[in-house]
Amino acid sequence: MSFSRRQFLAGTGSAGLTALGATIPFELVLAQGAPIKLGSILDNSGNLDAYGKPMVMATTLAAEEINAAGGLLGRKIQVVQYDSQSDIALYTKYAQQLTRDDKVDVTHGGITSASREAIRQTFHRANSLYFYNVLYEGGVCDRNIVCTGTTPAQAVEPIVEVALKQWGKTAYVLAADYNYGQITAKWLTHYITKGGGKVLQTNFFPLDVADFGSTIAKIQQEKPKFVVAALVGGAHMSFFRQWAASGMNKKIPLCSTTFGVGNEHLALSAAEGDGILIAGNYSQENNNPSNKDFLAKWAKRFGDTKLVHEIAVSQYQGIMLWAACVKKAGSLDREKMLAAIESGVSIQGPGGTVTLDPKTHHAILDINVMEVKNQKLTIKQQFKARQPSDTLQFCDLQKNPKDNKQYEVKI
Repeated sequence: MSFSRRQFLAGTGSAGLTALGATIPFELVLAQGAPIKLGSILDNSGNLDAYGKPMVMATTLAAEEINAAGGLLGRKIQVVQYDSQSDIALYTKYAQQLTRDDKVDVTHGGITSASREAIRQTFHRANSLYFYNVLYEGGVCDRNIVCTGTTPAQAVEPIVEVALKQWGKTAYVLAADYNYGQITAKWLTHYITKGGGKVLQTNFFPLDVADFGSTIAKIQQEKPKFVVAALVGGAHMSFFRQWAASGMNKKIPLCSTTFGVGNEHLALSAAEGDGILIAGNYSQENNNPSNKDFLAKWAKRFGDTKLVHEIAVSQYQGIMLWAACVKKAGSLDREKMLAAIESGVSIQGPGGTVTLDPKTHHAILDINVMEVKNQKLTIKQQFKARQPSDTLQFCDLQKNPKDNKQYEVKI
């Protein structure tokens, strides 16, 4: 339905707008009762749908939970969901559609760092708040975005520290050949060198590469004390299978910055996956009350909790953080929302306490160092309230609110 201000006033009469002698702003009259639009662009199909489908489900669960509790500001949440089909061009198209046509109040979306960077500036130019809820390589400093997934200081540094202590000082790095893998590889070199170790070699692989035979042969020749895999996506899962098939999983220990966040440990047999070391914010094995409650809600709504993985939980937590900011701001006004974001809002999520860092708009997270064992992420060590200290080195949005770039560690 479309109508003009004049038609609206004629239809309601002046008395309807001047109750108690005060004129109600036209925009407020239209807004009352209208849904709050939450935009989302995720890979619900395509090469990354194993990550995207549970994130879409988590979005639905969060919105329904908020609505069941009365909504926000007396209004219901309406999810405007687009399937990017693992196509960066569609990410760009739908970001423009969300801001220009749908006029959403916030967007929670993107999986790969490439997808985030394809749409981040669209939301920045439109002054439309954007939440990115996936682990990533860190360094994004942009007042218009909130990043709630883990960063290198939270999910890379802990496993490097453990690996250097348990296994030795030389490492071989494998990484996806796009900005996540390239920048994460730099952080790996930084943390390994800082810990007194050395990276013998770093290899990068396009997302469609599935044959790692020659690489495994090179690793056998180099004889590192451990291997670090910053690999992404279904094709790269072949590495872990081929690593086990070659018998190397019995000879050289393996850790990963990404394995497990999309339930990759369920795709491998215990014989293939056991012993891989990872670090992250979430494991289904966590016995905290918030996680038990979340899994019960998921089971009631969707059934199979095996679909729950870290970035689905991160999506859920990101939406709940946004909702907490809306409540604190008492408004969807951008400046009031930014003030709420920069006030240090905190929630209890399935992954523990999640607090927004005012300077970087990144999340302070509880972190688990975990070992894959019998297709489960067994928690070995926990760190409470770990800061996104990698990004904090470069970014202070309270001091420099117009900053808009991604910083990288220099090695």
